[in-house]
Amino acid sequence: MRRRLVAAVTAAAAALTLVTAAPAAAVVTPEVPEEDPVRAAEYWLEDYGIDQAWEKTRGRGVTIAIIDTGIGKGPVEFEGAVVDGTDVSGVGTSDGRTPVGAVDSNHGSWVASLAAGRGTGEDTGMIGVAPEAELLSVSVGFGSSATKSFTEQIAEAIRWSVDHGADVINMSLTTNVPDWDESWDDAFLYAFQNDVVVVVAAGNRGSGTTRVGAPATIPGVLTVGGVDPDGKASVDASTQGITIGVSAPSEELVGVSADGRLVLWNGTSGAAPIVAGIAALVRAAHPDLDANNVINRIVETARPPAGSTANHDPLYGYGLVDAAAAVSAKVPAVDANPMGSLSEWIRLYRRAQSDPVPQQPVEPVTVPPLPRPDSAERAASPLLPSGQTLLYGTLPLSVATAAAILVALGVTAAVRRIRLTSRAPSR
Repeated sequence: MRRRLVAAVTAAAAALTLVTAAPAAAVVTPEVPEEDPVRAAEYWLEDYGIDQAWEKTRGRGVTIAIIDTGIGKGPVEFEGAVVDGTDVSGVGTSDGRTPVGAVDSNHGSWVASLAAGRGTGEDTGMIGVAPEAELLSVSVGFGSSATKSFTEQIAEAIRWSVDHGADVINMSLTTNVPDWDESWDDAFLYAFQNDVVVVVAAGNRGSGTTRVGAPATIPGVLTVGGVDPDGKASVDASTQGITIGVSAPSEELVGVSADGRLVLWNGTSGAAPIVAGIAALVRAAHPDLDANNVINRIVETARPPAGSTANHDPLYGYGLVDAAAAVSAKVPAVDANPMGSLSEWIRLYRRAQSDPVPQQPVEPVTVPPLPRPDSAERAASPLLPSGQTLLYGTLPLSVATAAAILVALGVTAAVRRIRLTSRAPSR
């Protein structure tokens, strides 16, 4: 695949050299290969049933919002594709078409080209999975490249996308942690309640994501894992987790940069827009289906990977996506999103936001009156005698003292009488 893409770029450069270097009178007609090398490098078009799905639809009438670093204006592959846009980072332009970020500014263009690139001709150039779908370019900034927090940007980007007609939202980004800010509850609920399919990337082990992180952990989103060209789980260009819904190619992907250059790149950032494009094909082929059933068709028609026996695998999800089957197979309708319910999750885990549980009426109970309290005794001075001390102390002591006095008086009188008798003269 790498040799094919290098050959494509080399051939394009050689053709340009021949035209510009030829004399004015000469007419140079470069040889046209039987198969365009760029199209040949897009192995997923055939291997995943996308070219077969095109026999029924190419996504006309469906709008995909690309919440990323912005879609470049220059490439011919985007002419007529981007119909609206905005910037939520505070550093881009109001139309969302000026790529933001010092390192990954081309990322949004690569993602958009995989979802709905128009090619450079009828059978030439980079073409997306849903080449007749329309795109919304919502530019976000990462880290210090933005004036607002990443959390605020994503919430604003989702609401703007829904309000401007998105049928599918693609988010090829991750936070590398499973939890998310509560402000995302309302933003993602807003998308689900307005019948929007949200597709997100699982993340890449090669960039440090060993387990899926938000928004891939949010119930209701369609999380996409990555596989190599042979359909095996990618070692570096994907991660694993129980929230993965389906898998798609994440290695040796072709992408169109903001300046029109072709690149070869890896990551579930590319697997996600392939699935977002398939979701657009399903919505175009079945305009009566709601978002839950669009996701269900993609999940139910996924092909089990070689050697997998489980219904759901932490590496592959429900299997390898199959565009032709998702568009044409007979799939029973469902009433719920197979990837879970965010509103139910909020009810269980955000208890402060849940509705109060109704209480059963309680019959009135008659309570008998309480007995009257004893009258309070006035506090007495510890220096004054109390009733107890008078009864058991002062009174007995007074009686004993009086008796002693009387006895003493009697004894004294007797003694005096004896003395007087002894002094009388004898006769």
